[in-house]
Amino acid sequence: QVQLVESGGGLVQAGDSLRLSCAASGRILSSYAVGWFRQAPGKEREFVAAVSGSGGNTVYADSVKGRFTISRDNSKNTVFLQTNSLKPEDTAVYSCAVDRSTYFYNRPNVDSRSYDYWGQGTQVTVSS
Repeated sequence: QVQLVESGGGLVQAGDSLRLSCAASGRILSSYAVGWFRQAPGKEREFVAAVSGSGGNTVYADSVKGRFTISRDNSKNTVFLQTNSLKPEDTAVYSCAVDRSTYFYNRPNVDSRSYDYWGQGTQVTVSS
């Protein structure tokens, strides 16, 4: 059973930064694309960022481009999401997920339906 565990969330002020981590049991994170998604209260889950299995391809939602950076350390079986210049509208539960359907070097998917393993999420709250 694969388990993904997110950490690094918290309560911060607008303009602050957080580094979110996604760790997995087993070696699954080192082989597949990983995405970050978020869901705010009363809203649908939305794509944030994703990185290919190789680490060479990344994709970002327009709303976070230039502020968030996704990276991976396959030696530590961990994927990171560096969030800078946080805004109140970034407040949400952030979850990571694994996509086993995308080829190692290909551009990762932005559609959550491509992802089949999910973590429980970590809360990010940004006050104004």
